[in-house]
Amino acid sequence: MPDYGHDLLFSANIVPSAQHPGTVVALAQLAERSGLDFVTFQDHPYQPAHLDTWTLLSYVAAATETIRLAGNVHPVPLRPPAMLAQAAASLDLLSGGRFELALGAGGYWDAIASMGAPRLTPGQAVDALEEGIQIIRAAWDTDAPGGIRYDGTYHRVDGAPRGPRPAHDIGIWLGAYKPRMLRLTGRLADGWLPSLPYLRTTAEIAEGNAVIDEAAAEAGRSPGDVRRLLNLGEELPPAQLAELALEHGISVFILGGDPGQIQRFAAETAPAVRELVAAGRRAPGHERRDPAEDRENAPEAAGRPRDDGPALAITPTPDDGVRLSDLRVWDESTRPTAPRPDPGRSYTPREVANGRHLIDVHDHLRAELAQLRDLIDQVAAGALDAAAARSHINTMTMRQNNWTVGAYCESYCRLVTMHHSGEDAMIFPRLRRAEPALAPVLDRLKEEHQAIHKILERIDRALVAFVGDPAGRLGDLRSAVDLLTDSLLSHLSYEERELVEPLARHGL
Repeated sequence: MPDYGHDLLFSANIVPSAQHPGTVVALAQLAERSGLDFVTFQDHPYQPAHLDTWTLLSYVAAATETIRLAGNVHPVPLRPPAMLAQAAASLDLLSGGRFELALGAGGYWDAIASMGAPRLTPGQAVDALEEGIQIIRAAWDTDAPGGIRYDGTYHRVDGAPRGPRPAHDIGIWLGAYKPRMLRLTGRLADGWLPSLPYLRTTAEIAEGNAVIDEAAAEAGRSPGDVRRLLNLGEELPPAQLAELALEHGISVFILGGDPGQIQRFAAETAPAVRELVAAGRRAPGHERRDPAEDRENAPEAAGRPRDDGPALAITPTPDDGVRLSDLRVWDESTRPTAPRPDPGRSYTPREVANGRHLIDVHDHLRAELAQLRDLIDQVAAGALDAAAARSHINTMTMRQNNWTVGAYCESYCRLVTMHHSGEDAMIFPRLRRAEPALAPVLDRLKEEHQAIHKILERIDRALVAFVGDPAGRLGDLRSAVDLLTDSLLSHLSYEERELVEPLARHGL
């Protein structure tokens, strides 16, 4: 499936609780300080436990400076389009061009009708939304002559003046799932905003993309004109989010907004996903995919010999044999090996990229580990004071708001854990199904993941002691990081040696 090439954006989705209004605003400010790109709020006017979303958006816009804002999503049956257009343009002007407009056709019809709006069938609601989008765009088009005149089945505007013009070209995003809404998204919208709890599989994302792309092409638009967004519902490992970006075109990831999630999402997940996607986009053969290409390649996937590419010119990272600790958490001589690949087999550029992807992910972990070790060395030698250490960490991708050695160690340990969890939950089961002979290697790798997690727990304990006694406990912390270095680097080399080629054949 296609990668539409959009820049990646990361957002917090905060519940607009009326019981804790100060907390809602504080979380939005935390999202901004943490470096997230967006903050969104659901909009259910019939829910008395929620703040009015439009009032909240205006208040948050005034309480922040850089973060972008959106509802998630505004029900058009309760927001007349001409008023929506004016409210959106006004907020965009007041916020300095930081607002995007996410719309829905309406879904909770008993609640919507209880507030006085007419009850519509699903088909009627889609038609009403299409009329609403046309009115909104007409209101923003201040270069057009005369007032807005629209005589629709569900909405009517009789000469209302146009404007104000927004500070920037506001994107209209649609929450859509069924074919009619997806086709409307492709024809008229600037973004598709579904939620993972409602899309049960990535296959449903692919199917939605296909409908949107076809409708966009029929309307004379490029499929890339429609940005793909996703409400996640839960924290997912960076490797899975990177796959959603590279294989399904998702470029905006939106996660629920408690303080811990916001900080992890901004400090750990977002930079890791950006690194993975950048590496994937640099890989040979990475490009937008289309259904015709997939159909053409289908016989090859079924087992036809390939003769359209070179050998797998990828060198797994070797284990240099250097060990910093006297401890060993496993016996490397007992590691099983995968069946050797066919030496005469050739690989397409995309398969080469699949194999290279694992090394790119591992290289990120190696680079961060080296920075972590260097930071500890400098603190131990007295070469860094607090201000210098803060400046140094600020250049790292896994930076934290709490500029301490402990915070950075803790951050890195969570990154390793997410990487291994993603492999155990997604990649390994797929490889096991595709190639049962890999089972002994996959079982051993999973065992090593568990052993590494125990080392991470040891580092956690060393960090607790280090915070209480920095001078006396630095040696314990260094020993724990030495053991992590030995074990993790050995494990990454073993994993690459055994899995790079199978991943090339079977994909991620």
